[in-house]
Amino acid sequence: MSRNEKVKKIVDGDTFETASRKHPVRLANVEAPEKGEKGYAKAKRKLEGLIGGQVVTIRPMARDKYGRTVANVSVGETSVNLEMRY
Repeated sequence: MSRNEKVKKIVDGDTFETASRKHPVRLANVEAPEKGEKGYAKAKRKLEGLIGGQVVTIRPMARDKYGRTVANVSVGETSVNLEMRY
């Protein structure tokens, strides 16, 4: 079941927080560099540019071991997951 939610904070290039969730959302099938790894800042900026402060549609797929929702995410007609794949 998809939900529209406003993005509150970008954590890194594949994870973000919304105003209405306790745990962050992780983009399904996206492996962005972690903090301290080469490309981290670029990936985070790219995700910020795509969805920062926007209302996104979240289609949950699973929950990971950290309690995050793993999801397909879109903003308008744009698939954020596809845009963020490396």
